[in-house]
Amino acid sequence: MDKNILSEYADMKEEIKDLRRRIAEDQKKISKLERTVVTDSVTCGKKGKKPIRTVKIKGFPREEIKRRTALLKKRQAKLQMLETDLIEKQMQVEEYIQTIQKSELRTMFRLYYIDSLTWYQVALKMNQMFPKRKIKYTDDNCRKRHDRFLEKVA
Repeated sequence: MDKNILSEYADMKEEIKDLRRRIAEDQKKISKLERTVVTDSVTCGKKGKKPIRTVKIKGFPREEIKRRTALLKKRQAKLQMLETDLIEKQMQVEEYIQTIQKSELRTMFRLYYIDSLTWYQVALKMNQMFPKRKIKYTDDNCRKRHDRFLEKVA
């Protein structure tokens, strides 16, 4: 197992986030289309160049709703598949993190990759976990320790 699993896991989380956003947009569009009434005026026959009469037709955009609903179902199925893959990747990431020798680094990696915290938030959590440490954790400090470890592993 190598360090590439970390970036792959982070990328997959972003892909799922994007897919969820698209699903929410589709749901909004479908609900908006369901409330939409389409009207059109149609001429009924002609007498010379003039129409005999015109009629207004009202209806719902059924075909558009069908297409959007089909697309939504496909995206939801893809989301379920990706979430299953993400759980497997998360287990691989946790296994990789367990191979790290230092407990402190393991904690940082868990907070950053699994809990999706920013480096600033990681530093705050680390300071809460290790309050007696003389030199306080900073976001740069945590990030650099992370980068150095990954460089050393490569």
